[in-house]
Amino acid sequence: MSQIETNILPQMSEIWERSLDWQPSKTQEQLFQQVYQEILQGNRQQNLTRITTPEDFWEKHLWDSLSGIVGLEEKLLTQQLQLIDIGTGAGFPGIPLAIAFPQWQVTLLDSTRKKITFVNNLIAKLQLQNATGIVARAEALGRVPGDRANYDLALVRAVSKAAVCAEYSLPFVRQGGLAILYRGHWSDEDTASLKSAVAKLGGKIELIHPWETPLSKGVRHCIYIRKHSATPKEYPRAVGIPDQQPL
Repeated sequence: MSQIETNILPQMSEIWERSLDWQPSKTQEQLFQQVYQEILQGNRQQNLTRITTPEDFWEKHLWDSLSGIVGLEEKLLTQQLQLIDIGTGAGFPGIPLAIAFPQWQVTLLDSTRKKITFVNNLIAKLQLQNATGIVARAEALGRVPGDRANYDLALVRAVSKAAVCAEYSLPFVRQGGLAILYRGHWSDEDTASLKSAVAKLGGKIELIHPWETPLSKGVRHCIYIRKHSATPKEYPRAVGIPDQQPL
């Protein structure tokens, strides 16, 4: 049996439906499988992910990427939204979301050129018309007219402290839109600290959704931050400052 034949993603229709009230079509399943194969191949050239077994990849990259939709109003799932995935790495959660919701326009942002080169090659191979990768720092792009306050949704998957992720994401979000932070463990202290930060950025925590991953029973939380007023011009601060001095 060849390597490709042994690397087949598991069929998880029941779990998709039960946990997210969503199921991939046959075409979407094929695209997810293609993403998996391309990641495995890309891993030979650069370190894209340590998560490579079929079950782990399905849970920690595909299911985890789509878990962010659970706190969204159902009508948003069918609308034409502008979404930015900040710190996308090898394309998560942006690529799975672009596959699942072809009516969304997905911008995948990362500061590492090699990773965005991989992401854009992957987008081309998947023939996704609704996704594009950009090399930039969030602190810089978040100040650029046309990107600032332009997105309905901004997603950050645990790239730094929550307050830092908020400062990266909220400047991109239009008023009324949402920043979604993907986190692991979460506490009341985390909530109190984040509340203070998002208030300075024009946001308010709307929902904290606790999760358990369906296979390994890992702890996850999605934090939904609604932007209710314009982010002050001084945010995001200069490159490196949010990480060094979190709000």
